[in-house]
Amino acid sequence: MNRKIHIGLVILAAALGTSGCVSTGEHKKMQALKNEEIASLQQQKTSLEQENSALKEQNTAVQQQVGTLEQQKAALLESTQQRQKQYDALVKGLSKEVEKGQLQVRQYQNMLQVDLAEQIFFDSGRATLKAGGKEVLKKVGAALKGYENKVIRVVGHTDNVPVAKSLQDTFPTNWELSTSRATTVVRYLQEKGVSPAFLNAAGYSEYKPVESNETDEGKAKNRRIEIVLIPLDAESVAPK
Repeated sequence: MNRKIHIGLVILAAALGTSGCVSTGEHKKMQALKNEEIASLQQQKTSLEQENSALKEQNTAVQQQVGTLEQQKAALLESTQQRQKQYDALVKGLSKEVEKGQLQVRQYQNMLQVDLAEQIFFDSGRATLKAGGKEVLKKVGAALKGYENKVIRVVGHTDNVPVAKSLQDTFPTNWELSTSRATTVVRYLQEKGVSPAFLNAAGYSEYKPVESNETDEGKAKNRRIEIVLIPLDAESVAPK
């Protein structure tokens, strides 16, 4: 009887020992899993924090770009309004001459241009200003005095009719004639108070026509003087 009791106690002890070992192993496994989950969550947290930091930097950069674009937009608007005011002032100052068809004022990109009808200013084949042309140029000069922030380029143009042989000693070709006319206008504007530091002259001869030289009307339009107001910092050239 005692031996049976002893055997029973041994079996019970063994069973209890086995039960205790299984419980501890499972507990360790659960701890390991939890540690892995915690490590994974911490890694996700770090990743999210990094992404959030990157997003903040991107947002700051975007905000800076938006601010720069807003400034550029405001500057462009101000520049456009300024050009419009200058155009309106120029047209107003020369309104009578515009109405008479003696000249035309127009905008070209960031430039202002005054087109003068050649027949009002010069006789055929000549580069001496006529009295009527001087009167018009006097008003043009008065209007241009307020534009000291611009280069004032005077450009001479002719039709494709060669210079008369009797005048070729003075003007061998239309190159010399167109350039001489532009220079004459520049000198007259200087005499009327326009700063020579902002003046320059050029001649394009017959090579930049605005109309066909096949008709008398087209030739008349091609014989012209252009006065182009160009911003000092612009790299643009006179309109074609």
